[in-house]
Amino acid sequence: MTPTDSSEAPDTGNGNGDSKNTSVIVNAIAVLRSFTADEPLLGVTEIAGRIGLHKSTVSRILATLEQENLVERDVDSRRFRLGLGMIAMAGPLLAELEERRVAYPVLRELTERTGETSALMVWNGSESMCVEQIPSRHQVKHLAPLGARYNEALSSSVQVFLGSENEDRVRQLLRSGSITLPGLDEDAIEAYLARVGESMKRGWAVNFGETSIEEVGVASPVYDHRGDIVASVLIPAPKFRVSQDTLSSLGEACAAAAAKVTTRLGGRAPQ
Repeated sequence: MTPTDSSEAPDTGNGNGDSKNTSVIVNAIAVLRSFTADEPLLGVTEIAGRIGLHKSTVSRILATLEQENLVERDVDSRRFRLGLGMIAMAGPLLAELEERRVAYPVLRELTERTGETSALMVWNGSESMCVEQIPSRHQVKHLAPLGARYNEALSSSVQVFLGSENEDRVRQLLRSGSITLPGLDEDAIEAYLARVGESMKRGWAVNFGETSIEEVGVASPVYDHRGDIVASVLIPAPKFRVSQDTLSSLGEACAAAAAKVTTRLGGRAPQ
């Protein structure tokens, strides 16, 4: 969806305002999606620049969202952040997400076993999204906050989800920029597809400081009863605690946890 500035575009609908109302909804969604775990606080000018809307339009949208508690204003900086109303909206969905409920005790066990953060990720078609997390007990740790979204091709959970996609679909996502891959060219795409295939055979994918020089990530697939990937177990950890020698043990622990979640779901890995 591409946001459109409703303050400048005329209503070309059927006379009942449907077209204009749709544009307003699309723009509001674009404003909400501009907030990320890395940048939770944003000003009107920053949001307008990111989504290509006039500042006055963004201001009006934020005012409405603030009334509904979907965003709130930081007292000190006067910038905006997502509000608690977002949690109220997402609550029923998260409560009904079977993978999240089933995975929770397994993630707790995984964090106790490895000492690192564990998370459950799901796929929205072009992003890996965190829906559950058990933080590491260490003072220095890496987190995958609830709602965090990742679209970097080298992210370990993204590798897992793309491993279940048709190769032509993966090529399309990479070429369009929906999934970002450094040094993108045809050779890089084919090398990436080979890497993903090897990760699926091994049972876990790895991101050894490739999206962040300070972080290592390992991820393994969770399957449903049809043998389709429905989620991914992720372990994000500080790179200084994970050597190449210990990486395999972390990956094997992640794969074992994902297999346990698969079993609890009544799922099966494809043969």
